[in-house]
Amino acid sequence: MRRLFPLTASSVPAPDSENTVVGAMDPTDREWTLDELADAYAYPAADDPARSGRTGWLRANMVSSVDGAAHHEGRSQPLSGDADMRIFGVLRGLADAVVAGAETVRQEGYRPARAREAFAARRAAAGQGPAPAIAVVTAGLALDFTLPLFTEPLVPTLVLTGAGAPADRVAKARAAGVEVLFAGEGQGVDPARVTGVLAERGHTRLLTEGGPKLLGQFAAAGALDELCLSLAPVVAVGDAPRIMNGPAVPVPERFALASVLEEGGFLFTRYRRP
Repeated sequence: MRRLFPLTASSVPAPDSENTVVGAMDPTDREWTLDELADAYAYPAADDPARSGRTGWLRANMVSSVDGAAHHEGRSQPLSGDADMRIFGVLRGLADAVVAGAETVRQEGYRPARAREAFAARRAAAGQGPAPAIAVVTAGLALDFTLPLFTEPLVPTLVLTGAGAPADRVAKARAAGVEVLFAGEGQGVDPARVTGVLAERGHTRLLTEGGPKLLGQFAAAGALDELCLSLAPVVAVGDAPRIMNGPAVPVPERFALASVLEEGGFLFTRYRRP
């Protein structure tokens, strides 16, 4: 893996009249340690001006083919690779909670997040639990509460829905020991309220893994703070959606490029709200 942006003094070679172009990127390609990746993807500190007026920080992690597909035949795994999975693990290792839509949970076969020794000291120092909680966003609560995601979590799985969700399904979820949180007045979730509701539970470092519909809703509501986008060097064709599939916004919102890493043809980009 190598860093393409931002460049630092140590990553720009000294001028060489024959072989080096001033400003060229560091050609060093090596496997980064998990600690190096964790530092590169650290959440902004609570006093960071970027977090002013915000109860938490919602970052998204998505992968896309070069022709814009968010998945292949319903799953993101065919677009991924070893380096992408390392970053996926690091982003989970840094988060208080992982937010995902019910359809993504079903399609990707979500299981409880696991504790990883590599992040134990870092999480303890940050006052975090041993693993992130999974927070499932759903309007109808059409979930199988006998699955390990709900019966075997190291940290209790949360369900986010609206106050108008079917009362019988809410009761069924709670009878199964699931904590149901209301983040909207109607049947579904108000995406602008998710960060605040989870912050009340002490979850301020948030990671969403989509899918495209949920991520589009977060972006349209102005609730998305950061996008970590892995661009895979594959062409998927087909009719898969883009990484965001939600309501149109009156004016496209501009994000600032924070970093770019590269490995094996994959580009790992990070964009932040300016």
